Amino acid sequence: MKDSTGLSPAVGLSKNAKMYALAVLTIVYAFNFIDRQILVILQPLIKADLGLSDTQLGLLSGFSFAIFYTTLGLPIARLADRYNRRNIIAIALTVWSGMTALSGMTQNFMQLLAARMGVGVGEAGGSPPAHSMISDMFEAKRRATALAVYSAGLYLGILLGYTSGGIVGQEYGWRMTFLIVGIPGILLALLLRFTVKEPPRGLHDAGPDVEAPSIGTTLKFVWKLKSFPYIAFGCAMSAFVSYGTSNFMPSFMVRYHGISLSDIGLILGLVTGIGGMIGTFLGGSLTDKLGAKDPRWYLWLPGLSAVAAIPLALVVYHTGSRELMLGGYFVVVVLSTFYLAPAIAVTHRLVSPRMRAMSSAILFFVLNLIGMGLGPVLVGAISDYELARTGSDGLRTALTIGTCLAIFKGYLFWMGGKKLPEDIEAQKQV
Repeated sequence: MKDSTGLSPAVGLSKNAKMYALAVLTIVYAFNFIDRQILVILQPLIKADLGLSDTQLGLLSGFSFAIFYTTLGLPIARLADRYNRRNIIAIALTVWSGMTALSGMTQNFMQLLAARMGVGVGEAGGSPPAHSMISDMFEAKRRATALAVYSAGLYLGILLGYTSGGIVGQEYGWRMTFLIVGIPGILLALLLRFTVKEPPRGLHDAGPDVEAPSIGTTLKFVWKLKSFPYIAFGCAMSAFVSYGTSNFMPSFMVRYHGISLSDIGLILGLVTGIGGMIGTFLGGSLTDKLGAKDPRWYLWLPGLSAVAAIPLALVVYHTGSRELMLGGYFVVVVLSTFYLAPAIAVTHRLVSPRMRAMSSAILFFVLNLIGMGLGPVLVGAISDYELARTGSDGLRTALTIGTCLAIFKGYLFWMGGKKLPEDIEAQKQV
């Protein structure tokens, strides 16, 4: 019997095919964040050219993208739980790369806002189908590590986006940079479509393959899990603090440390990219090891690391030393990126194979609508408010407030960990 992908459920992929697929999907995810975060490094150029406020910059990098990314993620994930996930990702990659290139042709705030919305539409079809594919390629005890490798593509994208964006932006301008970055993604979409194989569903899971449930059924199922609300909102607060602060780091480094845009691209690319890849991989590998003995550590470790990062982040935003600022920020990035792979792995452990893309989309809906959608806007608004109230730049105050909110992330992951064993035991009875 074959499922809707055309594959026999009994036939798995070879080790080489799995590793190749994971590598290509990771590169696709890197392009996802190159196209998403290139706007961040170009903020000073766009602000000066179009005369934008910090709140408008927050809207461009946050809410305008997040509203389409999150809402369209649900119906696209429904398709991914029923049909060929590789093809869905290839189409999505083509769309978001094309809209990134189109961003370079805009002439005002509203046109750029519309183009960034288009990027969000395309990227909605990226991660949930990829998460589902990876969970079908790797067994549960290796799943967080495999998802950590994939999730590290996020920081590879930031590394490449920051380093290339700063240099190319300063040399050729922000419009040409969008064009240069967007076009290669279309070629990558062709590579994905014609060289990566779609894995069979549920190969490492007990029970027969069934029809993918509806969006409503999956929503009811995951929200009845005792741990999932804590996981979802813990991830949301992680993203809230991360996007709210990191999206303004180029502006912070220009205003308070006088670093040039090209240097910022290289510095932030290395610090955020390498630090994020290290933290993401450690989060997956360490929780796979600790979670083998006690599954609560899948959530407890990210919670503890988040709280540990707060005092270091406060030093970063208030020190006058450039070296201490950069060294501290590297450690903050490592500690604050432990959460994503374990959260996805735990969520996929609690649902059936045909719910995995949808469960990821639901998780990302909460994560990105609150985190990406509101984080940059709030930090930007606080910065503008402080400027109006005091007459001096308020970005440092805004970053300080945003950082301290990570305490809620620690609490949510701690509570989620306490509830997790009960959910795991309940799934064994199904």
